[in-house]
Amino acid sequence: MNTLYTLKNQLLLVAFTLFSLSSQAQDVPFNCDFNAYLFQYNDVYAIDLASGNSYQVAADVTPGSINATAYNPADGFIWGSLSTPAKSIVRIGKDFSTTTFYVDELPTNGRYVGDVSSEGIYYLKAGGTTYYKIDLNPDSDNYTQHQATENLSQNISIHDWAFNAVDNQIYAVEKSTNILYRINPDNGVVTTLGEVPVISGLSYTYGAVYFDNEGRFYISANQTGTIYVIQNVQDINDVSDIDSNLFAFGPSSASNDGARCPTAPVLQEICDNGIDDDGDGLIDCEDPSCSGFGMCDVIVAPTSSSNAGGLESNNRLSEQINARNFKRAKAGYKFDATVAPKAVKGFNYASRSANSNFTLQDFVPLESINEDEAVEASPSDLIGITNATEIYAVDYLKNNSAVASVLALKTENGVYEHTKYICDRLLGAELISVSTIDINDQQFIKSIIKNEDGTYEFVLSLSAKVVNNDANFAIESHWNLDQYEENVTFYNFQIWSNTIDDLYILGQEVLNLLNIEKPIVSYNNSTPPTVFVRKGAYTNGGLDLQIINSNATETIYLDAGYRTTETEAFGNLNSTINLNGNYITNVRVDTGNLFDIGFRIGDGIATPDDLFMSDGPWGIDASRDGTDVSMYEVTSNTFDFETTDFPIERNVELRAITNSYVDAYRALTPRFKAVDVTDYNSFQFTAKGTGNLEITFVKESITNWEDQYKTTIPLTNTWQEFSIDIADLQNNTTNTAELNDVVTIVFTMVAENGISTSKVMNINQLRFSQSSSLSVGDFENEATKVSVYPNPMTTQATINFSVNQSETIQFVMYDQLGKQVQHRTYNAVTGKNSITINRENLSSGLYFCKIVSNQYEFKPLKLIIN
Repeated sequence: MNTLYTLKNQLLLVAFTLFSLSSQAQDVPFNCDFNAYLFQYNDVYAIDLASGNSYQVAADVTPGSINATAYNPADGFIWGSLSTPAKSIVRIGKDFSTTTFYVDELPTNGRYVGDVSSEGIYYLKAGGTTYYKIDLNPDSDNYTQHQATENLSQNISIHDWAFNAVDNQIYAVEKSTNILYRINPDNGVVTTLGEVPVISGLSYTYGAVYFDNEGRFYISANQTGTIYVIQNVQDINDVSDIDSNLFAFGPSSASNDGARCPTAPVLQEICDNGIDDDGDGLIDCEDPSCSGFGMCDVIVAPTSSSNAGGLESNNRLSEQINARNFKRAKAGYKFDATVAPKAVKGFNYASRSANSNFTLQDFVPLESINEDEAVEASPSDLIGITNATEIYAVDYLKNNSAVASVLALKTENGVYEHTKYICDRLLGAELISVSTIDINDQQFIKSIIKNEDGTYEFVLSLSAKVVNNDANFAIESHWNLDQYEENVTFYNFQIWSNTIDDLYILGQEVLNLLNIEKPIVSYNNSTPPTVFVRKGAYTNGGLDLQIINSNATETIYLDAGYRTTETEAFGNLNSTINLNGNYITNVRVDTGNLFDIGFRIGDGIATPDDLFMSDGPWGIDASRDGTDVSMYEVTSNTFDFETTDFPIERNVELRAITNSYVDAYRALTPRFKAVDVTDYNSFQFTAKGTGNLEITFVKESITNWEDQYKTTIPLTNTWQEFSIDIADLQNNTTNTAELNDVVTIVFTMVAENGISTSKVMNINQLRFSQSSSLSVGDFENEATKVSVYPNPMTTQATINFSVNQSETIQFVMYDQLGKQVQHRTYNAVTGKNSITINRENLSSGLYFCKIVSNQYEFKPLKLIIN
């Protein structure tokens, strides 16, 4: 070697050589795989840029921390700069074995920016303008040797840079200014290209950046993990040429750097073809990368109000919340932000309270996200039915729409019992991703929820407890509620926003306000689950689940507790689910009839995922003095509903003595959400009991109880079948009933003249129904109609159609290219028919279903498979 070493350096070289010999036998190059690799300290994570999902692939790969990592096109390995030993760089193989090399010309620390050119030259930068060039071409005589020390033409505050294989130039984005720079590797000249529009106004550190084969530049914000894309940077001359957008929501990180083969493609979502092009399970506008493209909305939709917070996460709460919502409906209560009290920053905001006499209000941020105004939205009616003893909530408004909320709750016997992500996914929402967000140098779990109405919410929860003889706060944040300390007082904060940036600011301000009151001395935070349920639904005696598997797990286990009805005891269910390492798996877990179920899935190693689902509950209102319920029981349906019915699952039996009234009511959904049942002509059931039964269909749009549509039927002590024509329902107007927003159905028995009377009601087989029979003329009108439910489907769907005489028909399904993917022969009978189709191995996308008949020309049907 040409370099003369000191004795110390000679000893280091001998040690490194011995270490290298021991590991080289295991060294295998990456050879340009599609993953992006994120290095954090000395751990390694693989990131799928298309989805943002990541998982740890190696831990403690070197004694020192690794930074300035880069893929070397000349040898297929990843290289990085080591903090320990000093002045050393490291080569990393696909099995994450390492080989360390000493470079005497390097500074001892601060080397955190680096990438390798197509010729194998490592460009390594510390602070200031100085950068170092090291030859990493294995065919070179100067392999691993310092080549030159040079300077940039100007000092820029960057934390990673990357080579674009299209033009062989280096690119970086500066912290705080968000300016995109192009750097000429031949002479170090820095060219300012302008502020990147999608990150304008943000102040994040971009510590991991990557390229793909077409010159797209991907930058990841350390604090939030958001991945942004800048299109075709080689064609940019000034700010007007910069085309930038959201791309995915990845993990937050610190002391980090990214590496990726710059000639490997990244799958791109085509935003208007109805197909999941990039394989992340999100189609067209559902994909964050389509935000603002064509007909896709920019992801800044309104959020849900904190006034509706505190929803069910366990079996006790579902019925309690239903009772709360029923009382709100009877009273005509609706939260109105325009008349709600304003939350205004007071003189003592962000000041320590005297004698620790703080309130929840002291920890709720104000004027931190540039809101137009903040209004109090506290759902105080949760006190007494949840374990919350104090509640304070604020909605943040911009342009008269809620854009964020903070729900603060004090609990005295453990953590608050509800989190948004536990139950939303089985009620129409989707968990788009779950990863981390770094706030005040601490990692918290962030989740991104797509609500049933298509809006997005970025969600964070944390809880504070008093420690050290009331001198300090300690923070806990976990995905699983059973990980929180038991039997202590917590100050719980649930934060959600329509942008990840506002979520970060609100979370940071909550922690800052807590720290002002009592300095925070510790954090106990959990990691997010690596396998989770994106979405699911209970249908026909089973759970249809879509499972996201971000770390290639082969097998997971499901443990569940469930009830078949509101009044039945709990049962247990255990199941093994084979994922076979696939990223997305659609499975069906047969459960039988359910009212509610809570379950956990996991591999027994990483953080498990918890979910809870409740059907729309039955409830009773016996609150009046003089009303005594002696028997209340809910039983399972055994009735075989028509495929075109809207069934109201579970039967109810009630016995009471009252001198006023007693109600039984059934919410159509667990959230008291409105349901459109205008496709149905009648409401049918069987019943027996005593006296008259008043039936009220509660519409969300009607606030005056007397304006709700009702009917009354006489009950006897023998079973009778009832079919109520929707058109015959009446209220105190002459308007015809339009049941386009029904939230609950109420069954009321009234004592005549205030005299105590024994009342009995038994109601079975409830359903909204279309016409119970069809004439030949009806058949002719219906013959060309084909319907499918559910659509979109996950694992199974039912095709419904009618014929006026028996015949053998053909069912055919085609994909978008016209290829036949399913075909079967079916013997249709006179009247209504149904065909069950299974997903089998079909991928997500749009399909066409056709019924071939000798009698009619059925209209083809579009079916979306998620």
